[in-house]
Amino acid sequence: MKALVLEEYGKFIYRDVPMPETGDDDVLIRVMACSVCGSDVHGMDGSTGRRIPPVIMGHEAAGVVVKAGKNARGVAEGDRVTFDSTVYCGVCGYCKSGAVNLCDNRRVIGVSCGEYRMDGAFAEYVSVPARVIYKLPDGVSYEQAAMIEPLSVAYHAVSLARAVSGAAVVAGCGTIGLLVAQLLRDRGFAPLILSDVVEEKLELAAALGFDNRVNSSEISLAEAAGAATGGRGADLSVDAVGIDASVTDAISSLKKGGECVLIGNIKPQVTIPLQQVVTKQLTLFGSCASSGEYPRCLELIADGRVDIDKLISKTVPLSDGGEWIGRLYNREPGLYKIVLIP
Repeated sequence: MKALVLEEYGKFIYRDVPMPETGDDDVLIRVMACSVCGSDVHGMDGSTGRRIPPVIMGHEAAGVVVKAGKNARGVAEGDRVTFDSTVYCGVCGYCKSGAVNLCDNRRVIGVSCGEYRMDGAFAEYVSVPARVIYKLPDGVSYEQAAMIEPLSVAYHAVSLARAVSGAAVVAGCGTIGLLVAQLLRDRGFAPLILSDVVEEKLELAAALGFDNRVNSSEISLAEAAGAATGGRGADLSVDAVGIDASVTDAISSLKKGGECVLIGNIKPQVTIPLQQVVTKQLTLFGSCASSGEYPRCLELIADGRVDIDKLISKTVPLSDGGEWIGRLYNREPGLYKIVLIP
């Protein structure tokens, strides 16, 4: 089969590779669409240590089942499916409690690090355990389904908060931030304020129907939240960036007793306004991946409650993937999500 292989840091080769092995518990999928994750872009230069070459990256995908192992239940040849990027063991304490995202033996498809290597879906075929497979509803395209993974990450983050209504703010208008914002809007949070430092991203937020937007290089999210709530502050904030400035802005925008969900992690360490956290009795949540939210996310897309299509900048052949991932890496204006078609 053909695959896009990260042969060395910063260098992709589209070439023939062996078909993936399929065990009794696995499902072989013909990949119909695979979107490029920001972690793939950040990882291709070796900075994250989680894309050690050679490796076939890609974990946000959808396709058609061509073979199911003898122990695979509820899935058959010809099924239209997507799959969770997290391969959990199903037997550790976290898995048994339902927190599969915290699995002690967690692996991620398309990741190559010091502990394990799993080739991914930048290929014509990919093999994954049957337990992480989800069937696609009618009307959900393969391209849309290739965005389920980031939507599930956003859904998990929003679901951690105890707040179910009120004012909310989102720091960062990247893919995750804009998905979080759509989920908050769907749940009825208002006013809802989005921030970023890139005008192009704020324009995309406007195209998605978000009128309350601020450029945080000009006005802080905290100021905007105060103005929109009579000085009280937001009930909920979500940081979808993960740098000092965004974390501080997200925390500072909250009312007393407010909640902040931290989902962005560009930087491994950040500073926080500790005195505000203490004196305003704030609650901070860390959010990791997703934990079984795929079915609900598929329903949201099928029902038209989340707009995926506006976030997809280009759909291009897998053979051209190296060029387009490079353009994402170089932060070419106008590019959000790129979907690769084998």
